[in-house]
Amino acid sequence: MSLAIPLLLAADAACEPVKLSDWHNLLAVIWDFLSLSLFSLGGGNTLLAEYHSIAVHKYRWITSNQFADIYALAEAAPGPSSMIVGLLGMGAAWREGPLWALLSGIAAEAAILLPSTLVMVVASLSWSRFKDSPWRVAFERGMGPITLGILFAVGLKILQTADHTPLAYGVSVLVCFLMLRTKISPLWFMGLAGVLGGLGWISRY
Repeated sequence: MSLAIPLLLAADAACEPVKLSDWHNLLAVIWDFLSLSLFSLGGGNTLLAEYHSIAVHKYRWITSNQFADIYALAEAAPGPSSMIVGLLGMGAAWREGPLWALLSGIAAEAAILLPSTLVMVVASLSWSRFKDSPWRVAFERGMGPITLGILFAVGLKILQTADHTPLAYGVSVLVCFLMLRTKISPLWFMGLAGVLGGLGWISRY
């Protein structure tokens, strides 16, 4: 019995979210996003599974349901898909207060955007020189299926994160079919899903 109490305390400590008021942890978080930045050249959504792993499992900033909500906000708002990182940064430090959350959100967004942006600028300036090179054609053709495969995996991750009822899965499959077979604006689907969620017909809990 005497050994059980320290073990329970250790388990509780292991479940505590990382606090960004610790500068060492903040720098570690910034480094994580800096490291991921160079792999986001296919778009911010290609790293969504890793964002989920970092925010939900590694640092325990937020829950899977909160991650799904943040992803929906990032996709609904105008701007690049990478803006989800800023929202994750804010969610990570929200317990420390709104000002700290804003600062950490800006730091996370800068960390994910700056390296990849610099690489893309340099690549764009020199890429046109190889417009007739077979290496460029082979590279572009090879990257296409890879990027599509990653985006497909991201879609499955979001499906697993956001949907937990048969109706929710059914709506997701129907929307996917209509998106592929029709030219209906995605905004209509987002609005309809919002109405269904507001009425309580679709629940993730």
